[in-house]
Amino acid sequence: MSSPLLDQVTSVKVKLGLLVAVSVTVASVLAAVGAVGTVPIWLSVPVTVALALGVTQLLAVGMTSPLREMTAAARKMARGDYSGRVTATSSDEVGELARAFNRMAEDLAAVDRQRRELVANVSHELRTPLAALCAVLENLVDGVAEPDPVMLRTALDQAERLSTLASDLLDLARVDAGKAQLSTTQVAVQELLERAVAEAEVTGREVRYDVRVAPPTLTASADQARLHQLVANLLDNASRHSPAGGVVRITAQDTPTGWRLEVADEGPGIPAADRDRVFERFGTLTDAEGGGGTGLGLAIARWVTDLHGGTIHFVEPEPRSTGARVRVDLPHQPRQHAHATKMAKEPIMSKPVDSPPPTASAAPTAPASPAAPIVARAPEPGMDMLFGRFWPDARVPGNVRALLCSLGVGLLAGIILPFRDLGIGTFVVLLAAGGVILGFSVNRRSRFTLTCAALCLLLAATVFVRDAEWIAVLCLMAGGAVCMAALVNGRTLPAFILAGISWPLAGLRGLPWLGRSLQAVTGLRERAAALRTILLSLLGVLVFGLLFASADAVFAKWAGAIVPDLELDSFVLRAFLTVAVGGVVLAATYLALNPPNVEPVAGTARPVARRYEWLAPVLLVDAVFLVFLAAQATASFGGHEYLERITGLTYAEYVHQGFGQLTVATALTLLVVWVAARKAPRTTAADVAWLRGSLGLLCVLTLVVVASALYRMHVYQEAYGFTQLRLLVDVFEGWLGLLVVGVMVAGVTLRASWLPRAALLSGAGLLLAIAAINPDAWIAQHNVDRYAETGKVDWRFLQDLSDDAVPVLATLPADVVGCALKGHDLADDDWLEWNVGRHRAEPLLRSHLASSGPAPVCRSVG
Repeated sequence: MSSPLLDQVTSVKVKLGLLVAVSVTVASVLAAVGAVGTVPIWLSVPVTVALALGVTQLLAVGMTSPLREMTAAARKMARGDYSGRVTATSSDEVGELARAFNRMAEDLAAVDRQRRELVANVSHELRTPLAALCAVLENLVDGVAEPDPVMLRTALDQAERLSTLASDLLDLARVDAGKAQLSTTQVAVQELLERAVAEAEVTGREVRYDVRVAPPTLTASADQARLHQLVANLLDNASRHSPAGGVVRITAQDTPTGWRLEVADEGPGIPAADRDRVFERFGTLTDAEGGGGTGLGLAIARWVTDLHGGTIHFVEPEPRSTGARVRVDLPHQPRQHAHATKMAKEPIMSKPVDSPPPTASAAPTAPASPAAPIVARAPEPGMDMLFGRFWPDARVPGNVRALLCSLGVGLLAGIILPFRDLGIGTFVVLLAAGGVILGFSVNRRSRFTLTCAALCLLLAATVFVRDAEWIAVLCLMAGGAVCMAALVNGRTLPAFILAGISWPLAGLRGLPWLGRSLQAVTGLRERAAALRTILLSLLGVLVFGLLFASADAVFAKWAGAIVPDLELDSFVLRAFLTVAVGGVVLAATYLALNPPNVEPVAGTARPVARRYEWLAPVLLVDAVFLVFLAAQATASFGGHEYLERITGLTYAEYVHQGFGQLTVATALTLLVVWVAARKAPRTTAADVAWLRGSLGLLCVLTLVVVASALYRMHVYQEAYGFTQLRLLVDVFEGWLGLLVVGVMVAGVTLRASWLPRAALLSGAGLLLAIAAINPDAWIAQHNVDRYAETGKVDWRFLQDLSDDAVPVLATLPADVVGCALKGHDLADDDWLEWNVGRHRAEPLLRSHLASSGPAPVCRSVG
C-alpha cells in the first residue's frame, strides 16, 4: 500500500528522513498526551511504541513494496513465468528501478514467447512434409505403389520442401546469432530478376512472370546472394497466392535515394490491418488451394531488406486489381544497422503457445490480445528473515471483520474498565475478546482448542465470583497461557512456551497483515454509504445529547448512567486503554488466523552407546534420595529434642528451611527423567527393564519427597499461620507430584504424547480449583480456628484479606471482630462492578458498621 504523498518525493533518503520524523512526532505527541491525561507509564509506553511502529510500517510498506514485488517476480522468472510486474508509482530511485524491471520483464516475456512459438511452429512445419514423405516411402516399401516418376517426384518435392525449410531456419539462426554480414558487389538488377524468374518457373506453377526494369542497365551495390534470396522469396510468395494463369509483375526502377523493387500478384490480397503482421515468422499467406510454404519467406525478405538498410511493406494494389503488392526500397549503398537483428528481439504477436500451429489461410489472423500484466505480490523479506520458517506470513488476506471486531473489544474495554473494580464488566470484556479470538481461529474445531476455550471461560468467571484480585489475576494469566496453547494447537512443552512468546511477537509479525486489512478497508466502496450513515448518526446523537444534558439535570443523570465520563483526563486514559486492549486482541486474532510452527521438528534421539553412561548418574541420584529420606525418617523418629540437639533449630524452623529446596528438587527430578529417557538405549529387553526400574524408583522416591514437602508446609502453617503464598506453594508442589504420577503412567504405557497437554490443563485446573474453594475465606477460616485454639493471630494480615473472607471473619467474637474487619468498607459499585464476593460481604459489613461501638484494641500475637 503506497502513499500518494510519498510517491511524489524523488529521493529515498528524503523519504527515510520523513519516515523518522513522522515516527518521532507520533511518539512524542502520544507521550505528551499520556502525561497530560495521567495515563500510567505501564500503559502509555507500550501503546506509544505500538502506534509508532504501526505508523512506520504503514508508511514504509509503500517504499519497500516494489522491492518485495521484484523479489517475487524474479523468483517467478527463474521458474519460467514472465507475467509478473511491479507496481511503479513512486518517483524515487526505487520507482525508476521498478519501471526498468517491468521493461526488462516485458522483453524477456517477448523473447520467451517467441522461442516457444518458434519451437511449436517449426515442429508443425516439419511434421507436414515428413508425414507426406513417410507415406510415399511406406507405399513404395510395402509394394502398394510402383516407383514411377510421379511417385518419385512427390517424394522429391517433399524432400525439397524440407531442405528449403532447413535453409530458411539456418538463415534465421544467423540472424539471431548476429553473424550475418554483407559482401557487396555491383549487381545487374535485370540479370538478377531474370535468373530468379527462371528458377521460379521450374516449380511448375501455372503463372506467368512479367519483368520490367527501368532503366534496363540499372545496377545496385548489394550482397548478390542475399538480394537473390530476397527476390526468390517474394516471387515464391506471389506465385503461391496467384490463381492459375495469373500474372506476377516484377518491376524495378531507379529512385533519387536508391532503387525500388515491386512484386504484384493477382491473388486475394491482404487486408490493410494485417499488412504489418505478414512479415512475422510463420505468418503464412497460402490460399485454400495452394500448398503451404514454410511461413518464413517474408520474414527472411524483411531481414535482407533491413540488412541493406532499406524498407519493405505491402502497399495498395494496382488499379483494377485485388492482389497484393509488396514494395522494397533499397539505398544506392547498403548501410547495415541495428534493424538487421530486429527480428530476433521483437515480440511475436500471434497465438499462444498452447494453441494449434498456424494453418494455411488467405491472410494472417488478427493479433491475440496480450494478457494483462500480473502484479507480483511477495512476503515481507525483512519479516521472513526475522521469523524464518518459524512463522511464515502465508499471505493471510486482510480481514476487515477481524480488525473491526478487535477495535470494538478495545472500545468496549475503554468504556467499561477505567475507574471500576473487577466484576461483571470485566467478564463481559473478557468474554467478547475470547469470542473474537476463537471465532477467527483456524483451529476452532479442534477438541483441544474447544476444551481450552471452556477452561478459559471458567477462569475468566473468577473476576466476578471472587473479590480476591490475586487469584483472579493468576487465573487470567493461566487463561492467557491456555488460550495461546489452544490457538497454536500445541502438543509439547516447547510449543506452549513458543506460543506464549508468539503473542507479543504477533504485534510485529502481523504488521504486514494489518496493512493489508487497512487497505481492504479503503477498498470497501460499496459500504461507504452505510459507514457514512453510522458516522452521521453518532455525530447527531452526540451533539444533541450534549445540548440536552446541559439543559436538563434529569436527562443528564440518565445519560450519565450509560455514557462514560468524557473529561480530558478520563478521555485520554480511555483512548489509551482502547488502543492497548484492541491491539492485544488484534495480535491474538492474527495468531489465531496464522499460528506459527511451534512444534519442533521431530529429531531422532541419540542414545548413548553404553548402558552405564546413563544408568550410573540415575542410580547415584536414587542413592542421594534414599539417604535424604533416611535423614527425614531419623528426624521424625528422633523427635524435636533430637532435632534441636543435632541442628540447633526448632521443628518449625527446620521444616520451613527445606521446603523451597524440596520443591526445586522435585522439578529437577522431572528434568532428570526426561534426559535419561532420551539417552537410554532400548535395543534389548534388559535396557527397557533397567530404564523402567531406575526411573520408576526415582519417581517413587520423588513422590515421597513431595509428601515430605507438603507435610513440612503443613507443620509450618500450623505454627505460623496460613497465607495466600503458602497455599499457592502447597498447590504447586502437589501439581509437581501429579506430574510425577503422569510420568510414571507414561513410562508404563510407553506413550507420553498426552502428558504436556495434561500438565497444562491440570495446572490451570488447579488454579481454578483454588478459586472455587474461595481461598481468602479458606485462609481466614484456618487463621480463625488457629486463634480459637491458640490465641495467636495476625490482625493486620486478616485486615488485608479481600471481601471474600468477610463471611468468615464476621464469625469472630464481638470484641475482636472489628480488628479483623478494619479496613473493609462498603463498596459504592455500579452494576458493571457487581461481584459475588463483595455482594455477600455487603450486608455483613453494613450490620457491623451499624452495631460497632468504640474501636477495639487490636494486638497481633504469635
